[in-house]
Amino acid sequence: MFKGGQRLFRSVSRCFCGRNNGVKLKTFNNVLKNQMNFTTASAMSDKFKLPARLGTGEKSVWVEYIQLVIDYKPKVNLGQGFPDYHPPCYVTNNLAAAACDKNPLLNQYCRGFGLPRLVTALSKLYSPLVCQKINPQTQVLVTIGAYESLFCTILGHVDKGDEVIVIEPYFDCYEPMIIFAGGKPRFIPLRPQPSCGEPTSENWVLDCKELESLFNCNTKMIILNSPHNPTGKVFTMDELELIACLCQKFNVLCLADEVYEWLVFEPKKHIRMSTIPGMWERTISIGSAGKTFSVTGWKTGWAYGPEKLMKNLMTVHQNVVYTGITPIEEAIARSLEFELSRRDTPEYYLTALAREILPKRNFLARSLKANGFTPHIPDSGYFMMADFTKLKNKIDLSKEPDKYLDYKFTKKWAKETSVLTIPPSAFYSKNSKCLGENFARFCFIKKDEKLLLADKLMKEWNKNRKKK
Repeated sequence: MFKGGQRLFRSVSRCFCGRNNGVKLKTFNNVLKNQMNFTTASAMSDKFKLPARLGTGEKSVWVEYIQLVIDYKPKVNLGQGFPDYHPPCYVTNNLAAAACDKNPLLNQYCRGFGLPRLVTALSKLYSPLVCQKINPQTQVLVTIGAYESLFCTILGHVDKGDEVIVIEPYFDCYEPMIIFAGGKPRFIPLRPQPSCGEPTSENWVLDCKELESLFNCNTKMIILNSPHNPTGKVFTMDELELIACLCQKFNVLCLADEVYEWLVFEPKKHIRMSTIPGMWERTISIGSAGKTFSVTGWKTGWAYGPEKLMKNLMTVHQNVVYTGITPIEEAIARSLEFELSRRDTPEYYLTALAREILPKRNFLARSLKANGFTPHIPDSGYFMMADFTKLKNKIDLSKEPDKYLDYKFTKKWAKETSVLTIPPSAFYSKNSKCLGENFARFCFIKKDEKLLLADKLMKEWNKNRKKK
């Protein structure tokens, strides 16, 4: 490149010395064109390729399967995790009221780390739950979805060479975020154990010795997703105490992804990692307005924890997005205030939602079992892992081009039944994808008529297979 630049400079100098500048300008243009040919397409490609820290630019499962919705037009989409019905009317009314409020500042930039009214409401919500007096100004951060809270936590604490323990299956953004930060993910799977009765999410367990072997002096963080997506597992006190003990022994931070905190089915109880003795000081907890109020499109989440840890998140946040969406934060604040006013009543939406969707879970489990699947009944969340092994002799996957069996199955299943689901191998590391290949993930926080239609379509498919 430097030699080429020298040649170009000498050519320009010769071109503009003397008379006939018009002719010489034309000559200069030709020289310029010829000299710039050294910047070939391959050179451009090499210089402007995707940075190595971003991998090879693979599409996420969400990009791919949202496109399938467009291409296949399935009658029932049980793939992505969001309700297909309206949230409580007071929540949406609060957004309309905030946008039309007499206060013009509710449509302008708000405090970067969270609207004062919202962080105050979050402090009131969580302080009694974690037995800490949470400072709304220094110990709470409002983000663009829980997704950004994860990003700020990982980028704010993980440095080059740091190791991060990830429990599989996992929300698929964990791994790339760790790599972006220069860290090294270390994976350990939950493995379903044999069950005497119906398999449940409780049967998915960690190997304690394997977990302990991952901790070392380079371990910076462990990511704990409980209640768990996609299995629906609620980690037990014994499991949490083991993780807490290892975190304290090796001086490790715990990122507690608790976005499904309100969606736990009785008699199970969600235990917050930050309440385990010695863990408040080393835990960052993450929540989601989308999951709390069934407004996933509002893309608002939050993180809370001790001030010394939260400073790092705030540093990342202020240099990435800086601030959130003022009227949405105002609406969430008003909705939380309303819910806090009826906290100990049966109408308290944050706990009533789990009771509301429990019949949906039970219906889908019966339907899947009747249609050849082996569902693993979740104790939380709104996803169900279902083993399709018994259906393999009924569906021809030989012409499906995908590498992994669950991708082959879910795509062919969508084509033949018009019911879309998600392949769980997307939530495993490369070496562990086989553990998810016999499953499909179903979402059941859908209208009852959609779940009934899914049941009908699956029964019709099975009936047609029997005729053949």
